[in-house]
Amino acid sequence: MKLRQTARLTLVEQVVGQIDGLIRSGAWPVGTRIPPEPELVQQLGVSRNTIREAVRALVHSGMLETRQGDGTYVNSSSDLGAALQRRCRRSNTVEILEVRSALEQEAARLAAIRRTDEDVEEMKRWLSVSAAAQTIETYIEADMKLHQAIVKAAYNSMLAELYEHMTDAIYESIGESVQHLIFSPDSQRFAEHKQMHKQMVENIIAREPEASMLAVRAHIEASQQALQIRERGESDE
Repeated sequence: MKLRQTARLTLVEQVVGQIDGLIRSGAWPVGTRIPPEPELVQQLGVSRNTIREAVRALVHSGMLETRQGDGTYVNSSSDLGAALQRRCRRSNTVEILEVRSALEQEAARLAAIRRTDEDVEEMKRWLSVSAAAQTIETYIEADMKLHQAIVKAAYNSMLAELYEHMTDAIYESIGESVQHLIFSPDSQRFAEHKQMHKQMVENIIAREPEASMLAVRAHIEASQQALQIRERGESDE
């Protein structure tokens, strides 16, 4: 096959690349309002049309979001994240829990092998916060932080990035399953839910990969069962 000469990047592609770099590096974090068009024109030394096309491309990819009358904001730290977030919005809680099971089991297995003393302290901290939580909001937040700490301790950057971009969907799935346990008259179910967290962390601390995976699986299955119970209750009303 004959190779063709590489085409030079257009001005629009160069501007897209610069903005993409600012977002990925964290210079423009998610939620940041990017500079207005005249300022970008002056800083980059290109035409307004070039800026508009570059911004339009990044809005299309999901990295930027234009808010009518308010400006343009960073919506995701990568095009992969934007794509995952769009896909998560089309999924239900059952599907999210199934994906969580796959990601978190592997994360726990790797964490049991690779975790550091600092990782252990982080996991213990959020385990304590969740155990002492007096409100559903505090418990859900601590639950989320604990799982994030386990994923971090796996030291797999791709796994961490996938999990990070699913944060909103995972947070919602935790709320969906935990809310039933907290307000259930059967408080034993909620006590068992917290015990599963404790067992999961203890297995990781003990460097037991297989046991850590099984603890995650049991935790997710309990969440799935809680969701099923809630749905059956709603259907009976």
